[in-house]
Amino acid sequence: MSEKSLLDQWRDMAYDRSLSKDQLEKFWGKYFTIEREIYEQLLEDPDTEVKGTVKELAEKYGQDVMTMVGFLDGINESLKVENPIETMTEDTEVSLAFDKEKLYKNMVDAKADWLYGLPQWEKIFDEETRKRLYREQKASGTVRKPKKIGRNDPCPCGSGKKYKKCCGKNA
Repeated sequence: MSEKSLLDQWRDMAYDRSLSKDQLEKFWGKYFTIEREIYEQLLEDPDTEVKGTVKELAEKYGQDVMTMVGFLDGINESLKVENPIETMTEDTEVSLAFDKEKLYKNMVDAKADWLYGLPQWEKIFDEETRKRLYREQKASGTVRKPKKIGRNDPCPCGSGKKYKKCCGKNA
C-alpha cells in the first residue's frame, strides 16, 4: 500500500503536470461523465442517505476507488456531515447525505452547468427556487464596496456639517 493518502493519490493523478493538455482534457471529460451519472442516481432519491465504505460505494456506482475518491472530494463540502477525506482508506465508512441547497449552490459556484442543469433538480426544487439559489450563489461572490465619502459630502454621522469639518477632520 502506498504511503500517500487516497486523496493525495487522486490529486496527483488528476492534476498530473506531466500529462499533455489533450490527455488532461480526456481524463476530465471521462471523469465529468462519470460524475454526472453518479449525481443523476443520487438526485433521483435525494432524501435517502447513501452510506458504505469507499470501496463499496465505488462498486455500487461501477467505478474504481480512485474515481470514487475524486467524487467524494468534490461533494464533501455539500454534505450534511463532511467525510474524513484527508485520511480515508478504502475501508473508511462514508456518507453521501447531502444538503440539497448547498449542493446546488456549490455546483453553480463550480460553473458545472452539466450538474446544476440536470433534470432531476426539477423534481427537487421548482424553477423559482432554482433561480433564487442561482442568484444567491452568484451574488455571494460579488464584492460590493460602499460608496466612498468625499471631503465635501455631508458627514454620515448626521451632524449636518461637511465630512472634512466633522468626522473626517482627523482622518
